[in-house]
Amino acid sequence: MTAVSTHILDTSAGDPARDVAVELAVLGADGAWQVLATSHTNADGRCPDLPEVAPAPATVRLRFDVAGYRAARGEDAFFPEVQVVFTTDPARPHYHVPLLLNPYGYSVYRGS
Repeated sequence: MTAVSTHILDTSAGDPARDVAVELAVLGADGAWQVLATSHTNADGRCPDLPEVAPAPATVRLRFDVAGYRAARGEDAFFPEVQVVFTTDPARPHYHVPLLLNPYGYSVYRGS
């Protein structure tokens, strides 16, 4: 099994982004996305309850509801959602994918 984790930092506020809806899905053999879990970031901007995904290789998607997060802060969302799609490798059992978010941009990377 492959572990997937994420966290979100709101670089415009200088804080973790709390209560952001996050969806974890894998691409099935039929070409359709299979949602494995939905979660919300905690006070540290993390989703500690994401399940492991099937053994690698797999195509995985993390979808972040930016519009909901921005609306809760009384802000508009230029990017209503961010989707990050990546592939896993059997030699790497853990993937940490942080999202750095600001009102008019975002950045993701493979963390450790």
